[in-house]
Amino acid sequence: MEDRTARPTSRHDVIGEIGAMATLAWPIVLTNLAQIAITTTDVVMMGWLGPTALAGGVLGANLYYAFFVIGLGLAMAPSPVMAQALGRRRHALAEVRRAFRMGCWLVALAMLPVMVALWFAEPILLLLGQQPALAADAGAYVRAMMWGLIPFLWFMVLRGFTAALERPRPALLVSLAGIVFNAFSNWVLMFGNLGAPALGLVGAGISSSLSAILMCTALTVICMRGAPFRRYAILGRFWRPHWRRLSELARIGTPIAGALGFEVTVFNAAVFLIGLISARELAAHAIAIQIASVTFMVPMGLGQAATVRVGLAAGAGDAGGVGRAGWVALGMGVGFMAGMAALFLTVPHIFVLGFLDLRIEGAPEVAAYAVTLLGLAGLFQVADGAQTIAAGALRGLKDTRVPMIFAGLGYWVFGLPTGAALAFLAGWGAYGVWVGFVVGLGVVAVLLVRRWARREALGLVPRRHIGSVQSASGSAGEGAFREYAMAQNPPP
Repeated sequence: MEDRTARPTSRHDVIGEIGAMATLAWPIVLTNLAQIAITTTDVVMMGWLGPTALAGGVLGANLYYAFFVIGLGLAMAPSPVMAQALGRRRHALAEVRRAFRMGCWLVALAMLPVMVALWFAEPILLLLGQQPALAADAGAYVRAMMWGLIPFLWFMVLRGFTAALERPRPALLVSLAGIVFNAFSNWVLMFGNLGAPALGLVGAGISSSLSAILMCTALTVICMRGAPFRRYAILGRFWRPHWRRLSELARIGTPIAGALGFEVTVFNAAVFLIGLISARELAAHAIAIQIASVTFMVPMGLGQAATVRVGLAAGAGDAGGVGRAGWVALGMGVGFMAGMAALFLTVPHIFVLGFLDLRIEGAPEVAAYAVTLLGLAGLFQVADGAQTIAAGALRGLKDTRVPMIFAGLGYWVFGLPTGAALAFLAGWGAYGVWVGFVVGLGVVAVLLVRRWARREALGLVPRRHIGSVQSASGSAGEGAFREYAMAQNPPP
């Protein structure tokens, strides 16, 4: 690594980083929202089948996504590896191709046994004490949906590849097409339109699988033929193993999966706890958490963008660029969430009313309680935004094991026990569970942001003696493209 003369961060550097971060993040944010829209479309159309079908579908989806987060964590591992390779520029084409190839291998190897487990979704749900009729519906739905598991996770690896090149828009366009296709295929297969048999929940599962396969195929074709991507020949020698890279990705991705698992399961446990209190409070929780989930897509996208920007700077040996990328993403994300918190605290009813018909008996009480929970949502979302962006920035440095430990401590040692104690011992109900969210997410946010602030002292990034290697707003991918023009026989 070339040692360069140190220079202080200038206002121009910061403004350039803000522009680069915003340009990279907004398509990622919209892609995340598009994927939520696909899930929301499924839930709405299951509701048209009736309450029993909806209950079975939601039950099956909960089991499916409990396994899905494992694969999602693994699929996120190649992105920082590719970004750092592009930042270094040395052998970038080969390194990116290997990271992509082994990322696909890792996901497939991990998810094959998961698919075997999902095939037995019905007996698993029966063992968990679910009603036989609902377990049967859920099992049939999961068996149809699970064939899209690996293709969708490969789509996520492809998303990471396009993001590492700072060109995330193709993934957004493919996701938007996926929304339309999913809704249309649901309409055909669930309800028997255009001469197709009415398959109900099985049709919804088939539609989800077809949508995942379509999205994966479409983005693969774009990455093989599109001018910014085809030089990397991502499918070249696809069946050749590279065990060192596979091991590195497993080492990075397994803690990401663990951290996601800690977070997802604590929210699942919260649903169970609130369900023991009352149906009214559970309904209010469902509304408030859905609203919070939508706004969370912004810092989540910024965290994914931070992984790339930090990785590019780290690969280039630009300690100043590493710091700018992380702090700019944190500033943008926390600022956005603070604005949403202000809205949740001042005008929460405008968010809640769209979910309920207040003429229905009991709806006004549910709406009033959801408004109360949204006040707490404003508080925990600021912390949630900070923790997901700090985690994304640390992923850019390939630092994932300690953040996983922080997630376990925050969610399961501090957050959930506090929420349960306040809900049942103090009698605060669902409000107490949500105070537990604030505590847990606050602990994780403080620990992760502190670790990010101490990244140089911890040896996660070189000391600030290396100057800026490239402009903060520049694309490391362009340098790699120029490298390709000079490479006669790039290594596999």
